[in-house]
Amino acid sequence: MAEDRLLQAQRHERLLGRLRDSGAIRVRELARDLGVSELTIRRDIAALAARNLVTRVHGGATLPSPARPVVRPRQAWTVGMVVPSLDFYWPPIVAGARAAAAALGVTIQLRGSSYDPEEDRRQIGRLVEARQVQGLLLAPLLKSPDADRIIDWIGGLPIPAVLVERQPRHWSPAARRIEWVRSDHSRGLEMAVHHLRDQGHSRIGLVLSEGSPTSAYLSRSWAELGLPVAMVFADPSSAVRACSGAGPTALVVHSDPDAIAIARTGLNIALVSYDDEVAHLADPPLTAIRPPKNHVGRIAVELMVSRLLSGDRRPAQGVLVAPELVVRESSRARVVRV
Repeated sequence: MAEDRLLQAQRHERLLGRLRDSGAIRVRELARDLGVSELTIRRDIAALAARNLVTRVHGGATLPSPARPVVRPRQAWTVGMVVPSLDFYWPPIVAGARAAAAALGVTIQLRGSSYDPEEDRRQIGRLVEARQVQGLLLAPLLKSPDADRIIDWIGGLPIPAVLVERQPRHWSPAARRIEWVRSDHSRGLEMAVHHLRDQGHSRIGLVLSEGSPTSAYLSRSWAELGLPVAMVFADPSSAVRACSGAGPTALVVHSDPDAIAIARTGLNIALVSYDDEVAHLADPPLTAIRPPKNHVGRIAVELMVSRLLSGDRRPAQGVLVAPELVVRESSRARVVRV
């Protein structure tokens, strides 16, 4: 039976995770994503509501209102946040940071930058020079050969910094003082490959998005997994050409727009998109790896508050947050070319 695909405890964990991400869930959507009946999800919600972990509403559930006031820090802080985009990918991270900040009595000063190291420096410098923030949440472009130089500059700033969806690649006296939190893209890629192999695919390819930090992590992870370099494609068109012959029978594609473009070609190929921003809107809906963006934003603020409270007494931390595999129609078992 479909309900046997997930144990009850796993469903409850997934349901609560979705609630923490978005604040509300709908029975119909969650039942489709988990491959179980709507009745099963309603029973799960009832069980969690009986433990005061969720609040039942018509058609779904929400997080319960806090039963007691949130404990706030002894001091009100303002934290600057500089992200490379205020639209695609970053809004859930910003929303998570703002939610955590509101709960902790912290104010966020948000600045939009671009994927340009000089613009990153300008925006960060303005926040520091204004002396209105006590900490920084930053997502600079860490692209060689400038990456180490930018990390050293950030580490030398007079206020603490937490990198968001970024990580220093090398140790240095400056890097050791910088904390970071990011999605575990290596784990996400492993999840996608494992899922496609379970569907019977052995010839799996990876499609990258030029200039994307996420694609850079995926490319390194592909090599670390020992997967063939010949199956890595720089753009959708080269992947489509390879799949038309004796190439891959399945693709992991970063990001959603590129995966949708490949799906529209009509190729008989299994697809897993990497991002899950608009993957569900494709026809058929795309299986996707969903980075834990909201959680990354929340954890970044929590790391900063902990640093501000403890100072240098607390060792610097780096946090990897596992993505989620959302199975839809585009990757389900089909005839595999041999």
